[in-house]
Amino acid sequence: MEEYWREAPRQEGNAQLAACLGISPMTVRLIRSRGVEGEEEIRKYLRGTLKDLHDPFQMKGMEKAVELLTEKIREGAPLRVIGDYDIDGVNATYILLTGFKRIGAQVDTVIPDRLKDGYGLNENLIRAAKAEGIDTIVTCDNGIAAAAEIALGRELGMTLVVTDHHEVPFEEDAQGERHYLLPPAHVILNPKQADCPYPFKKLCGAAVAYKLIQALYRRHFIPEEELLDFLEFVAMATVGDIMELQGENRIFVRYGLERLEQTKNLGYRALIMVNGLGEKKLTPYHVGFVLGPCINASGRLDTARRALNLLTSETWENAQELAGDLKALNDSRKELTIKGTEEAIALIESGAFGQDRVLVIYLPDCHESLAGIIAGRLKERYYRPCFVLTRGEEGIKGSGRSIETYSMYEEMTKVKDLFAKFGGHPMAAGLSLKGEQVEEFRRRINEVCTLSREELMAVQDFDGVLRLQYVGEQLLKELELLKPYGKGNPQPLFAESGVRMKSGRVMGKDQNVLKLQLKTVQGAQMEGIYFGDGNRMLEDMEAKESFSMLYYPEVNEYMGKHTIQIVVKGVR
Repeated sequence: MEEYWREAPRQEGNAQLAACLGISPMTVRLIRSRGVEGEEEIRKYLRGTLKDLHDPFQMKGMEKAVELLTEKIREGAPLRVIGDYDIDGVNATYILLTGFKRIGAQVDTVIPDRLKDGYGLNENLIRAAKAEGIDTIVTCDNGIAAAAEIALGRELGMTLVVTDHHEVPFEEDAQGERHYLLPPAHVILNPKQADCPYPFKKLCGAAVAYKLIQALYRRHFIPEEELLDFLEFVAMATVGDIMELQGENRIFVRYGLERLEQTKNLGYRALIMVNGLGEKKLTPYHVGFVLGPCINASGRLDTARRALNLLTSETWENAQELAGDLKALNDSRKELTIKGTEEAIALIESGAFGQDRVLVIYLPDCHESLAGIIAGRLKERYYRPCFVLTRGEEGIKGSGRSIETYSMYEEMTKVKDLFAKFGGHPMAAGLSLKGEQVEEFRRRINEVCTLSREELMAVQDFDGVLRLQYVGEQLLKELELLKPYGKGNPQPLFAESGVRMKSGRVMGKDQNVLKLQLKTVQGAQMEGIYFGDGNRMLEDMEAKESFSMLYYPEVNEYMGKHTIQIVVKGVR
């Protein structure tokens, strides 16, 4: 995989902004390179509070949704929340279910089964709701692409409210103009609607659900303090669904992680304990790579109902049992993912896909719930958009993961006649094919692909050159201001040249940790660590008299001692 390093552009005016904000010019540069401009916006980035969240009534349809649902609740009409089986859908479902009950609704919930129902609404769920006397369906984290199913619900006399955050389906005419295809719901809450005035468009499904409950609580005179109990659920969904940690998402995650550490929710408390995180300061890493995958494993290998049951546990014993089950499921998921990834790599390395700019890999025996994870790993390894297809109970299904230069959802609309169903984001998508058209899909998705060689070259952005002699406690204090890190707000990465390795030692049962003693031509010395193929990196460093590297500094805590070290991300 080709890769080049790209430094963030230098900007004027950092010193003046730094003086106004009481921080260093370097910190201002780091913030501005993440797309945050202007003194007020930088101030919110640094010190934004819950009071800086936007008014929920700015979202298109919110006033109508509150009026409609208030009337339904007053009438005692049976409501049903239909969510999704991933971390965003489960947390969004919990928020709506709990919030509706708080204001007196007669409400239950159904989360689709990944294998039996597929993603989102389907005809069976609609007909079952009607047969069971449901008056109103409220979706969360789905529904924007379910036009036919929502039309059926209306024909059957039900009221339908969509809360979602996915891209709105569209068609392009001969002139290239887009015509958006909204479902015929009574109300739609989705900030990505073209005419929605809500200022922040990058909310997850759970955050949209939070906004609806916030508006309902206000209308029912329920103290705003009660909304605080939902923050950890929004934070889990925001990080777990890989939303950008900018704007409102940054506030949700910062406050939500603080509350998650002290959560009153028995389910999350048990999940934290069973994963050995009880004494840890929780970060987006813990959500994205430890806790979140346990929630997702429920919907992947079993039923997401188990994850929702964890969040609604009323006894510590029940919460502990369910948390243990989810961790065991996730451990099993890891093993199956490794096996599927190795099989896919073997197919690609055989040469069959050498000229394809978009990888379409068919793993018929792979559990369909793992397709997206495997696609993500292949995308990282080969830096190409990747679809992984599997054989499901009702035909061929798949998931895709993309690179920054390729909008997966838009490209799929160019071959949409091949799909029985599809949807997603620019960076991720899901699909089911009409029939056995694997090779046809592979051929046509590559035919319409316009990616150039340059666009298929991985770019490693870094923030600037920072000599090791300037890495110290003051720098680390300033970098703390930029947390939490994640998509859209990456951990600052710096470059240094003229580095020499004094010593190196490979550690770990998988030989995936390299402990280093480094020295620069200017005389600065620093302990370092590299995570990856330790032996390969050690050989690479030993073969060079000196090298350039990308790194970030951190505090290493060991045996009660705090020392500064750097984490090496790459050398050349």
